[in-house]
Amino acid sequence: MGNIKTHKDLQVYQAAFKAATQIHQISMFFPPEEKYSLTDQVRRSSRSVCANIGEAFRKRRYPKSFIVKLSDSEAEAAETQIWLDFALEFGYIDNEKHALLYDKYDHILSQLVIMINSPEKWCI
Repeated sequence: MGNIKTHKDLQVYQAAFKAATQIHQISMFFPPEEKYSLTDQVRRSSRSVCANIGEAFRKRRYPKSFIVKLSDSEAEAAETQIWLDFALEFGYIDNEKHALLYDKYDHILSQLVIMINSPEKWCI
């Protein structure tokens, strides 16, 4: 793990945090009628990716718990992609923003899967 002292040092966390902040920024322009549905849901799921990575990092002593929290993060990342699909379909974001964010979450998902498949590299 090298110089990784906290969850904030993980590249996957940094990528997820940046993506969540970008989602927050673009969702500020969603219509008001989406406030309690799409806007809240995409913000919640994107932030939850980060929160679950942080929780997983703190559960490194217990490989099964570590994997469960990373799996939760993986599910939230996939959910975020679905909300992005809805935002595109409804015309709230353009193809370019959708493709950029969707690709970021594909990368986040691949990093999470690598960690899930090799917990011994991360657990203490």
